[in-house]
Amino acid sequence: MRLFVSRLLCLCLINALTVFGAHASSKPKEEASEGVNEYMELKPALITNYGGPGPIHFLKAEITLRVGKSPETREAVAHHLPRIRHELIMLLSRQNETDLESMEGKEKLRQAALTTLQKFLEAETGKKNIEDLLFTNFVIQR
Repeated sequence: MRLFVSRLLCLCLINALTVFGAHASSKPKEEASEGVNEYMELKPALITNYGGPGPIHFLKAEITLRVGKSPETREAVAHHLPRIRHELIMLLSRQNETDLESMEGKEKLRQAALTTLQKFLEAETGKKNIEDLLFTNFVIQR
């Protein structure tokens, strides 16, 4: 009886693996990777002064970009990294202290940075190329 049960379990396991394996491999590789994004860290971190007249304030932001997985997209973003860094530094340096105090202000800054980069890349390459922008570290010194 034990031998029969173990054989039955083995057959069920083999059948399940065959069904799931056939289902997973039936999709073409392009379709399976569609919609998948990769992340590009901007290294080194962006450090700039911000605020208006008065005492100097500093900001350090570590930023990661979510880009499409295609090699063309990654190459386009990598090719324009110096200009991307420039655009971000200029945007960060225009901020004032009250904008950066709240989470809403930081989220507005994130959205503004994403929009700025997407507009720039669309003008240069015809595609937005950047899906999202993430602050992975954000430090301000007053």
